[in-house]
Amino acid sequence: MGFLRPLASFALAITSDRYGHGFGTHPSCVSSNLRSRAPVTQLQMVESGDATGKTTCSIHPSFNDDIIDKYDAFILDQFGVLHNGNNALDGAIELVEYLHKKGKRLIILSNTSAPARIALQKLPKYGFNGDHFEDAVTSGEESSRYIKQTYGSTGSVKKALMLTWDGNKPNNPRLTVTPEGYLEQCGDIAIATSVSDADFLLFHGSEVWYRGQDTTNEDVSLSPFIEEGSFDNVDPLLKECLAAKLPAVCANPDFIVQTGPKGEGFANMPGKLAARYEEMGGGCATFGKPGVEHFEACVRKLGLEKERVCHVGDSLHHDISGAVNAGVPVVFVTSGIHRMTFGTGFGELPGEGVLEEVMEKEVGAMRPSHVVPAFSRAAAPK
Repeated sequence: MGFLRPLASFALAITSDRYGHGFGTHPSCVSSNLRSRAPVTQLQMVESGDATGKTTCSIHPSFNDDIIDKYDAFILDQFGVLHNGNNALDGAIELVEYLHKKGKRLIILSNTSAPARIALQKLPKYGFNGDHFEDAVTSGEESSRYIKQTYGSTGSVKKALMLTWDGNKPNNPRLTVTPEGYLEQCGDIAIATSVSDADFLLFHGSEVWYRGQDTTNEDVSLSPFIEEGSFDNVDPLLKECLAAKLPAVCANPDFIVQTGPKGEGFANMPGKLAARYEEMGGGCATFGKPGVEHFEACVRKLGLEKERVCHVGDSLHHDISGAVNAGVPVVFVTSGIHRMTFGTGFGELPGEGVLEEVMEKEVGAMRPSHVVPAFSRAAAPK
């Protein structure tokens, strides 16, 4: 395309007329007619929404005032934006402090299976000031509300066959809430110890089949699914649940997340298990991004017009497609889940050709309002 230049902020016009799939992208989440809603810089090369269907997104070397001054509030993803599950990402703590000083309102939107209050309580662990965040909307909170309404308020105890995180693993970073802690929000729900005993299947985590605190029923490992994505120890259980016609609920729709101090590893998540069950013919109620209602819930909590709010996320499927479908401006962070695909180091912008190719493959003609290398005010290396 040949018009990228070392400016503080500039617009990149990208065309696409195909649907793309990757990291679990579903065709229902992709629309070739949706466009970026946020204004682009004056260096825009084509008009948004012309007859060719071209859209634009502005590329920034850092999360700078060109973005910050456009909005009154930011909806922030956690993994890949703020932290990696173990540590805050470079520049994120400082940027949150800066946004707070500028009077910007912040709210968390996360595909964590933990309740909203737990998600907020965990932020100081990574070094963030919890007082800088007004509220949170999590897939765990929304899914537990659905379970309570559907199964937990019937007048009799219902039982969940619960796939979750391994509570026996020391300092397991994924265990943000215990199985019992999650189910406390769900009404009259108990743990099923067998498929025949269950009323529904719950995709809460992806490490073990949890069979309760009674030591006579040991948890069943789902490994090597989380490490390798292998369904060898998962499919037999899912097939048994399918034969029993168990409905399912997914409390965390993520397919893959980054792991490790530098985001060099990956873990396979509950959303991939839920998709597998649906491929087999099972039904599943899934909560979290890219569901439009979760973005709208954040906007309602803020009490602002959508154009004054901007989402920040690292997943093209979950964050960008969800925000665009909801009509909310969105910043795409390239150093998150797609960094290995881009072939860049943390804080580095991918080349324009790679960026175009990956976005076209993942979300068709959808485009974020802005692209940055990281959630940081530090400029990307040239």
